[in-house]
Amino acid sequence: MTPLKLLALDEEDLQVVSSHLQDAVVRVGDMAYVPSQKRFAAILNRFDWESAKEDSGTYQRRRTALRFDRVLRAQHRDLRPEKPDRVLSLLAIQFEAGDAPSGKVTLLFSGEVTIQLDVECIETELRDLGPAWATRNKPEHPGEDAVESEGSEASGA
Repeated sequence: MTPLKLLALDEEDLQVVSSHLQDAVVRVGDMAYVPSQKRFAAILNRFDWESAKEDSGTYQRRRTALRFDRVLRAQHRDLRPEKPDRVLSLLAIQFEAGDAPSGKVTLLFSGEVTIQLDVECIETELRDLGPAWATRNKPEHPGEDAVESEGSEASGA
């Protein structure tokens, strides 16, 4: 599979970036906000959902850079910057519109950790940095099967 390179300039684009980064893992020390450049950046290991096959038992991760430009302010909750080796799992990236085109981008991690970026506008890049490597571990989301079976029962009624 060819390396991924995406540019997000609106909320819909950002949702695509978020879907590709679901279950990416990142060390706290691999994230930085640089106020003088109005930039937030992170290096993550993203799970390659596109190549995941249920029955194969072999999955892939890729080293990926994520960059947000035009960031006016960054805040976090429960991040614990004093623990740079702490590993977080990214669940989603959300956008809350303010006075157009500004707003707040929120990175939601497991353990209720969040990073909120006040942005002038959405200007985000996701870029794979190298080849994929194999992993046996596929991220799981407790309760997914229950939701799927409830949906199946509802559609069968």
